[in-house]
Amino acid sequence: MNADTDKMIIRWTTQQLQRLRELNAPQSLQDKVFKSPTERDTDFLAVVHDIVSRNKERFKERTSTLHRPLTCTLESNITETLINSQFTQVVTPLFISKSALAKMSIDERHNLYNDIFWIEKNKCLRPMLAPNLYQMLYNFSRLVDRPIRIFEVGPCFRRDSSGKYHMKEFTMLNLVEMGSEEKEGEKRLGELIVLIMQACGVDNYSLIKNKCDVYGDTVDIIVNDIEVASAVIGPHPLDSKWKITEPWIGIGFGIERLALVKGNFQNIQQVGRSLAYFDGIRLNI
Repeated sequence: MNADTDKMIIRWTTQQLQRLRELNAPQSLQDKVFKSPTERDTDFLAVVHDIVSRNKERFKERTSTLHRPLTCTLESNITETLINSQFTQVVTPLFISKSALAKMSIDERHNLYNDIFWIEKNKCLRPMLAPNLYQMLYNFSRLVDRPIRIFEVGPCFRRDSSGKYHMKEFTMLNLVEMGSEEKEGEKRLGELIVLIMQACGVDNYSLIKNKCDVYGDTVDIIVNDIEVASAVIGPHPLDSKWKITEPWIGIGFGIERLALVKGNFQNIQQVGRSLAYFDGIRLNI
């Protein structure tokens, strides 16, 4: 029993609380207290029955109509917004070479090295970095006029990242713009952030300056104390390794993080790639 014995306040058991979180019960319900274990257990059965019934109705409604999961909807909205803003979508390999990571400063001595999913000696699954966009930016720079605007949406992988706001497999939208000389970097960065957040329908956010192991100084986008994106303004010391010689702006958005805050879910597992959830609805109901 999980109880505050000095005050004789009875709370949910660990197992009961876990079940309520799985069902996305509101925090006020998770914090509820009781006068006795009998009252708690009786209330638990009634609460779970009510939430399960409502979830079943939601599930039937969503599967009987042309419904798309929130993560897919957000991805589509952002993609459409960027294309309408003269960005070009690119699709690059999911496998990343060890040499490409080394150009991003990630080698055996780096503290992120062991978080990478290595599938061969010299090849890994794409981590939460954008070496491919660096390469594409260089290729585009030789072929098109300025400004260059490109973006990519795709899976990323990171070991030891399971938790309330972390997953080992997640989706990133990375964008980069180079050659917008008529505007200062910070001003243009602010415009792009507004553009994407409006596309997601999220307006209650803040910008916090931070530091990253790879990119150095960053600007993080925070919603409800959750980081949903991180931005960098170049030039950057990494640029020379990719033959980039012009100022640029880059932003990486976590699609599941955006869905988490947009849908007011309890944990990111509810909106990630899953066999246990469908669009936030727990399937063992």
